[in-house]
Order: sequence, then structure tokens, then C-alpha cells
Amino acid sequence: MAIGESGRIVLEIEPDLKKKFYACLALEQITLKDWFIKTIEEHMKNQHPEIFTMKNNKK
Repeated sequence: MAIGESGRIVLEIEPDLKKKFYACLALEQITLKDWFIKTIEEHMKNQHPEIFTMKNNKK
């Protein structure tokens, strides 16, 4: 898995799932970017709270 420095995350999903997901986001009036950031921040805080106590995000 390549991890670049651009700040972009690229993934492929089935077109039908993508269509349904965007429909859900539209109903919730939230962008994919906002949903993703909220979701990953919650995940990290719950699963890896030590990341938020590291000085300058480095050990």
C-alpha cells in the first residue's frame, strides 16, 4: 500500500455502494470530507488515544 505525502486518500468502492453512500450524505447534509474527518477523529480517539497525547504527533 502506497502512502504519499499529498494529503489525499484514494480508494475504490463498488459504484452502487458509492451512489448509496453519497445519497446518505446528501440526506444528512454533510460532505464526504467532513464525514470522513469526523469519523476518523472519533475512531482514533476511541481506539488510539495515545496519538493525541504525543508531542508534535511524534513519540
